[in-house]
Amino acid sequence: MNDSSSIFTRLMSVIEDRKANPSEKSYTTRLFEGGVDKIGAKILEESAEAVMAAHEPGDDGRAHTIREAADVIYHLFVLLGYREIPLTEVEAELARRFGISGLDEKASRGASGDTATGHE
Repeated sequence: MNDSSSIFTRLMSVIEDRKANPSEKSYTTRLFEGGVDKIGAKILEESAEAVMAAHEPGDDGRAHTIREAADVIYHLFVLLGYREIPLTEVEAELARRFGISGLDEKASRGASGDTATGHE
């Protein structure tokens, strides 16, 4: 297992534990208490910040983009944990799409407005 897979798995385990064992000192617990609305708002906020950071030039912009991407990933993992969706199911969906043109895969789902990712 590479380092990123390992940290993603470890992070998801902590998030799942927070759901099973809420702590009043946990930010993750507070997000869970707010449900999809609160978690979703944070995903939207952090996604916008990641895009803004990506426009920043140089090494500082690059570092800022990395920090914001980490925030997006964390909040998305919280949403998955809230819905009790394990990473293995997301990995399976990405594996299913791997090697398929994103445009072809999107067309196979109909015009739902979803954006296909991880494709050629």
